[in-house]
Amino acid sequence: MSAPLVLTVSLAYLALLFVVAYVGDRWAARGRSLVSSPWTYALSLGVYCTAWTYFGSVGRAASGGLWFLPIYLGPTMAMVLGWVVLRKIIRIAKAQRITSIADFIASRYGKSRLLAVSVTLIAVVGVVPYIALQLKAVSAAYGLLISPGVVESTTQVPWSRDGTFYLALVLAGFTMIFGARHLDTTERHEGMVAAIAFESLVKLLAFLAVGVFVTYGLYNGFTDIFARAHAQPDLRDLMRLEQGTAFAWPHWFTMTVLAMLALLMLPRQFQIMVVENVHEHHLRRASWVFPAYLLAINIFVLPIALGGLMYFAGQTTNPDNFVLSLPLAAGQHALALFVFVGGLSAATGMVIVESIAVSIMVSNELVLPLLLRWRMGERMTDLTRILLNIRRITILVLLLLGYAYFHIASEAYALVSIGLISFAAVAQFAPAALIGMYWRAGTRLGALGGLLSGFGIWAYTLMLPSIAKSGWMDDTFVREGPGGLAWLKPEALFGLHGLDALTHSLFWSLLLNVSMYVALSLAREPSARETSQALMFVDAGQRTGGATPVFWRGEARVEDLRQLCVRFFGAERAQAMFDEYAMRWGQDAAARADARFVSFVETKLAGAVGGASARVLVSSVSKEESLTTDDVLSMLEEASQLRAYSRALEDKSRSLEEATARLREANEQLKSLDVLKDEFMSSVTHELRTPLTSIRALAELMLDDPAMPTEQRQQFIGIVVGETERLSRLVNQVLDLAKIEAGRAEWHDTEVDMRALVLQAVDTTRELFRENGCAVGVALPPDDAQPAPLVWADPDKLKQVMLNLLSNAVKVVPQGSGQVRIGLTADARQLAVTVADNGPGISAPEQEAAFDKFRQVGDPRGRRQGTGLGLPISRQIVEHYGGSIGVQSRPGQGATFHFTLPLLTPRSGQRGKDAEESESK
Repeated sequence: MSAPLVLTVSLAYLALLFVVAYVGDRWAARGRSLVSSPWTYALSLGVYCTAWTYFGSVGRAASGGLWFLPIYLGPTMAMVLGWVVLRKIIRIAKAQRITSIADFIASRYGKSRLLAVSVTLIAVVGVVPYIALQLKAVSAAYGLLISPGVVESTTQVPWSRDGTFYLALVLAGFTMIFGARHLDTTERHEGMVAAIAFESLVKLLAFLAVGVFVTYGLYNGFTDIFARAHAQPDLRDLMRLEQGTAFAWPHWFTMTVLAMLALLMLPRQFQIMVVENVHEHHLRRASWVFPAYLLAINIFVLPIALGGLMYFAGQTTNPDNFVLSLPLAAGQHALALFVFVGGLSAATGMVIVESIAVSIMVSNELVLPLLLRWRMGERMTDLTRILLNIRRITILVLLLLGYAYFHIASEAYALVSIGLISFAAVAQFAPAALIGMYWRAGTRLGALGGLLSGFGIWAYTLMLPSIAKSGWMDDTFVREGPGGLAWLKPEALFGLHGLDALTHSLFWSLLLNVSMYVALSLAREPSARETSQALMFVDAGQRTGGATPVFWRGEARVEDLRQLCVRFFGAERAQAMFDEYAMRWGQDAAARADARFVSFVETKLAGAVGGASARVLVSSVSKEESLTTDDVLSMLEEASQLRAYSRALEDKSRSLEEATARLREANEQLKSLDVLKDEFMSSVTHELRTPLTSIRALAELMLDDPAMPTEQRQQFIGIVVGETERLSRLVNQVLDLAKIEAGRAEWHDTEVDMRALVLQAVDTTRELFRENGCAVGVALPPDDAQPAPLVWADPDKLKQVMLNLLSNAVKVVPQGSGQVRIGLTADARQLAVTVADNGPGISAPEQEAAFDKFRQVGDPRGRRQGTGLGLPISRQIVEHYGGSIGVQSRPGQGATFHFTLPLLTPRSGQRGKDAEESESK
């Protein structure tokens, strides 16, 4: 494949990344953030998968089989089991405006500048091998792509003719454009995060593409690859953890723990996971999406490794490059180019984020404090441009250091080995960072002593041997120990044998780190500043509201603090910050530089220059009084009281809101009842007026016509009597309903045989059915089939329910062909009565309305006269006895009214009798 083609595609891809980042920043400026999605956040965590994953995991699997897994099991366990710890880190970072892992550790221990410097230097030393890993991977992939089949050369060429050197320059320039364009109060780079999320998709798709090609293109699936490998003795062991010997659990455990700590402590992971986090709840989505991403990108690692070993059997091919060499050997040049872009994506993503994170640490924790110490910052009005230039220079120097390490040591180590060296370095941050989040007694001296001790052991037992084995220094001290002292051999320190170099180094470095941290912390009481910060870290997430304690006392001027912010953020952004403060706390509060105002300014500055530098900057324009531990505890107590008062006020306010809501609801109910009352009175008046009007009209006719024929007079008198009976029924039903709803109805409860009651109701209405030509069918349990279904109720009330249902059924069935069927069934707990007719039926919207007062449903033209109160009264009676009533119907298919009542049990019957006796007394 031609070099110009590869370079053109590579540059085009980098340009595409820049476009994605540019669009992300533009959208963020318009308030339409691309990274506000939890999916974007979860995908951006894929920056963990670097060239190590893309190339090195296959190489590791080709030599160690399943032993590539611990590097991904660690992060998976950290996300699935330790997301609560991650959430606390994010909460602390947001509250303290943390900008980096160095800032996080330094802020915990009183915003110690010395500790911040130490962490920064260790981070620089630790990430340089990792950057070298990316350069080595991309360089090897590029060489293989343009010269397939050529064995990698170990001969070093001058830097001026080395393509890797120019690759480092390109990546440095690209990173400067990416992450050193502006100074922010939060150190968030939305465009960068969007680009990293995009890169995560690209490298995943590319790796899956080559995995599918090898598994299903060169071979016939997973089963075929594993079956062929199992048939070869030298490959069979790669599919077992034992690898032909006893399972090396210390090494497995070490790599798992190392990877878990790296996910939390690597500068780039801290930048993406913590600093760039937009919303805390995004972590919940990431806690399963990121492990799923790791599973997806590793599912084809072992098949590619086994497939490559079998495909290139007997040939000299670097397993790290199987992802490229396999498609090239098969003539799939387009796929190979896509896979190269995926590898480039994996490498550039790591370099970009790592360089940005380290450049922030260097500018904030190293260079800016020196400028302030030499008082050069006082003569500079635009510190923003100075800091950005410092970061750009740091990015360039960091890439050049990575290139230098690439030449010095990388040829002696595989990709995985280089990555593990970096992991072991940043793991030294874990004791000070993680223990300090939960142990208040940890001190700056303990953190510094543990960190330097652990780093020293790491450098002596891992870093220096890697350089010595590359041939750049005498390796006698590795083989024999310094001065011939065998007990000081770097890879068998204090006579500890039987462990691999990584496990050995991590054991001694973390053991000494934790031991020194605990011992030195217990040896001296923490200072007031350390105590205040320890409280803020350990109790993070437990303080809510505006009563967060402010541990500052002294004198300051608002104008001095304002000018300090202008020098870093510019006049416009500084004014916006102070407007924000005034809006929250009031104009009067913004006019005086009290402790809260000073803390506000320091927090804002911390978001741009780090906590330690922000503390120094604020101290340069204010006169801070020294605090004792008692002062800090006193301020904490005051803040606790304020929180208690605030919480009490919130509770009272919430109670008032709830009371107001209840009153509003009651008022609405009163209004509704008032409307119902009006409707009720209107309906009753209408129902009364109709028969009264008829009675009056007929009476006037008979009065005015004394000679009216007797037959007609008798007819009119019959109508008057009928209307009078209707009027009586209406009045009685209105009174009954009013008594029931008011709770004043008289209930004469006793044992009721529902079989007998239903038959009585049918007999009462039999003549009514006969007059209308309606057939009646009754389906009751036979007398000898089971005991009579008994209920405890007022028989007259239940008979009223039955008569209402039966009379309604007669009104709706067609005359001459009407049919009404009454049914009674019972089970162990309740009985059910049904009254079905073959009338016109009731539509679904009208079925519930059928039980409203004065509401008569159905076709008005076929509806017969009624009061509209029978069903509402029936519902009140049935529900009074713990039952339910309803209707099932379809238009044109009749209607079935039904009600249920709980059956009488000995216990319930006794309770009813007791209640009746108590009422009679």
